[in-house]
Amino acid sequence: MTAANSAPRLSAWRFVLGFGVVSLFGDFVYEGARSVTGPVLATLGASAVVVGIVTGVGEAAALLLRLVSGPLADRSRRFWSWAIAGYAITVLAVPLLGYAGVLWVASGLVIAERVGKAVRSPAKDAILSFATSGIGRGRGFAIQEALDQVGAIIGPLVVAGMLLITGDDYGPSLAVLAIPGLIALGLVLWLRSRAPDPEAYEPRTTATAVPEPRGKLPLVFWRYAAFCGTTMLGFATFGVLSFHMVDQHILPAPMIPVLYAAVMGIDALAAAGTGLLYDRFGPRVLLALPPIAALIPVFAFTESVVPVVIGSLLWGAALGVQESTLRATVADLVPAARRGTAYGMFAVVVGVCTAIGGMIAGGLYDVSIPALITFTIAAQGAALVVFLAGALRDRSSASRTPPTGA
Repeated sequence: MTAANSAPRLSAWRFVLGFGVVSLFGDFVYEGARSVTGPVLATLGASAVVVGIVTGVGEAAALLLRLVSGPLADRSRRFWSWAIAGYAITVLAVPLLGYAGVLWVASGLVIAERVGKAVRSPAKDAILSFATSGIGRGRGFAIQEALDQVGAIIGPLVVAGMLLITGDDYGPSLAVLAIPGLIALGLVLWLRSRAPDPEAYEPRTTATAVPEPRGKLPLVFWRYAAFCGTTMLGFATFGVLSFHMVDQHILPAPMIPVLYAAVMGIDALAAAGTGLLYDRFGPRVLLALPPIAALIPVFAFTESVVPVVIGSLLWGAALGVQESTLRATVADLVPAARRGTAYGMFAVVVGVCTAIGGMIAGGLYDVSIPALITFTIAAQGAALVVFLAGALRDRSSASRTPPTGA
């Protein structure tokens, strides 16, 4: 392919917006399905333990496969192939889930949806990192995350509406998700035709400015991953928050999805705002994440409606920072040649810490809510220490580096 043929025929802004729309329809599909995964499996005879195992295996697959898909995307440079394959798996798996008929087939489709996300995510993030290099990575990833959350709101609401219309028939309620799925896949194919070589968006002088030995990631990346992982150790999942709301009779069960939709809206706004701030102030904006996360249990685990709602909205704000600014920072820390690997490894670190943090939060909730609040504050304090220690180390190293020509 010649340079002329591989040059993007879309501006970077239009490309990023186009991929944002892809993310919108993608989240429409898989968040719509995930909102009823438990009930679907239950109708086929699954117990709570089986549901936990199936969803846990799915999340584990989504994490561990990124250790493979990320490096392979880097080696092959076939980012589009990985992204298209991942979306295709999701588009096939989700609409079939409602017609599975037997538990083992449904379980396989739930896991397949997570596999699709694992296949596409490192390549998709790498593609976006190239396209956002000239327009501001914070802003670019924020737009993508904001549109993500629009889909995350619409998908579950559409499935809920279909269940109401069909009398709780999961077949057509999930089959309707094939429509946004095909739209997402068609848009990805169109974007590939308009920008066959997404690396062309990033100037070569930038992409190769900090060459790294093959197989290694910069030390600063690992310090950053340690900071993000530590924040997630003290970050209760929404599952724990919603359990508290129902267990303590704070909100009726039908109101939980409505609150979750509001949380996703706050997620989108926080992503847009912190993305713009990131482009102006850099990684320093991440210093706001631990204090926000520390406040979540202080409000969310009370027994009054207003504080619980405030805590949930803070949870959404923290999630927006994580999903946009954190990915932009990875792109700025890692050379282009290693970004697929970096995104895969970063997802594993954060995902494992999220799982551990969720288990700790659930365990401490059963023992003592004050203990849960104390642990969360301590974990976020430790995250701040990790961040500041890394910043001081980098500043010290820079001060010892002789100026050019010395």
